[in-house]
Formats: sequence, structure tokens, C-alpha cells
Amino acid sequence: MSLLRTAALSCRRVAALRCLAAGYTASRSTATYIQGQSPEPRIREYFYYVDHQGQLFLDDTKMKNFVTCFKDKQFLVFFFTRLRSNQSGRYEEAFPFLSLCGRERNFMRCDDRPVVFTHLLQSPAGPQGIMGDQELLSYCGGEEKLTVLFRPEALYMHPASGRVYHPCSERTGSVGLVRSALAIELSPFFVYAPEQGQSGQPTHFIWRGKQHTLTNELAGSFPTTEEGSGQEGGVG
Repeated sequence: MSLLRTAALSCRRVAALRCLAAGYTASRSTATYIQGQSPEPRIREYFYYVDHQGQLFLDDTKMKNFVTCFKDKQFLVFFFTRLRSNQSGRYEEAFPFLSLCGRERNFMRCDDRPVVFTHLLQSPAGPQGIMGDQELLSYCGGEEKLTVLFRPEALYMHPASGRVYHPCSERTGSVGLVRSALAIELSPFFVYAPEQGQSGQPTHFIWRGKQHTLTNELAGSFPTTEEGSGQEGGVG
């Protein structure tokens, strides 16, 4: 994995935004580290950050944008397929997620959720070359290698932030964020109760000519304290 990492090692003190599997929170804690540090023989530790667009960075990158994020698909697939809750006893508060690679510990924190869905894909072609009728949500730059089955009825629009979420793997928190660009593409298909209009919660989602009743099954994954917690700014 270190062969895929092309960044200088540096040291800085960070104010880490805690991102829990149960939901994001505004509480902050500080963590001191050195990229590539070796807390014990033959062990290396690195620290990462994923933003609300699904872009992955070394945590101490000063300018976080498309130019400085990781783009190598092989690296991203390797990193995110090994991502899980950090129960290592190290940096659990500041970096709630961990991706292990042999003797490397790759700690990660996030702006909102560790999984950010970026594209909607058609399922791969079958043996006869016929495209499948199911659709997939791709996340964090992995294209077809990092996907979950798209379930239109499971989309959830947070009432306070307006951000849209979709279920993901339990090991990465069960809830993935739909990035803003994709959420905007999906937004015309939400249906709202006539008496509330778009100021209320959507009740249905129309997709491929079928109306799906929204289950709001992800609502319980967000603490009630998130209402008005500052995560604002519309979809994504």
C-alpha cells in the first residue's frame, strides 16, 4: 500500500471532526500524530480524511481539493474494502475508522460519513452481454469495484440538513451519504405530501416509472440532537 501512497510525511496537530457510525456530531477532539509514525516495531500508521464529496486525502493535506485527493482506483478499492470501525484502542475518538494493510494502520475521519455515493451505475452485463436490470450506487472513487445495490425506497432525506442518505455495509456504519451532485440529479423524483410541499419530508420516490414508498429506515441512525446541529446547506 505504501507504494501507492505518493505524499511527503509531515507532522501537525489536527482538530478532528468525530464521525460516528450512529451519525455525525459536532464534537471535536484533538489528536497528535506523525504521518508514517512507528509506535511499535515494524508497524506504520497513516491518517486520512474523506470529505462530503467522497474524496480521500492524507489528513494533514492543507489544500483539500480534486488536485490533492487520491485518484488511483486500485488504491481506493484496496483502502475502502478494508475500512471498518476503529476498535484498535488508538485514535478511536479522533479517527473513528480504520483500514488495515498488513503492518500498516490507516486511520480515517470524515466530514459526514465514511462512505459517500458518487455515481449511479447499471449492473454489469450478464453471460449473453445483456445489461442487468438492477442499478448500483458507486462510492468513493471505486467505480464498479465499490458498489451497493441501489434501493430507491431506502433513500432518506435528513429533515434538518436536506442531505440524502442510502444504506451501506454495516462495517462502515450502515449509512452512506449521497454526494451533492448526485443528490441534485435525484431530487426531482422525490414526491412530497400536497399539504406540506417541499418544506416537508418526501413520502415517495418515483424511479423508472414506478412509485416507491420511502421507508425512512435510516431515520433511526441519526441522533435526535442532530436536528439543527449546523449540518445545513441543502442536499449533499
